[in-house]
Amino acid sequence: MVLSVGVVAHDRRKREMADWLEKHKGAFANMRIFATGTTGRVLQERFGELDIHPLKSGPFGGDQQLGSMIAHGELQAMFFFTDPMTPHPHDVDVRALIRLANLYEVPIACNQSTADLLISNPKFEEICEQYRDHSPEQVFADYSNRQV
Repeated sequence: MVLSVGVVAHDRRKREMADWLEKHKGAFANMRIFATGTTGRVLQERFGELDIHPLKSGPFGGDQQLGSMIAHGELQAMFFFTDPMTPHPHDVDVRALIRLANLYEVPIACNQSTADLLISNPKFEEICEQYRDHSPEQVFADYSNRQV
């Protein structure tokens, strides 16, 4: 099955993301890439041969679109190069996206070294498939079944 992955980079990290993707272009050749608006546009201009689907820009809901894909089991991994030195008006959306990736066991890399570890792991696709149907509702049954 074809993996669908999210690719996002804050403005000051977009070039780094594109350069990183260049190094690993072969690994992404058979994947669907969903990217927030500007990141998607930058990647499409540079990698027309890859299957890239731009969503809305992060501050206009792109992070939330990716989060929805995670919650619906439509995204198997996330590469998100964050800029920890710049405040972002949509920081709550970024935190929500990272939270959903953690909740649904979606591998997420927020820097280049972790992204290298993920994409170069020979079991990357196997691990992504293994958790495709992960159900936080079962893992956190106490929460799901709580009395209110």
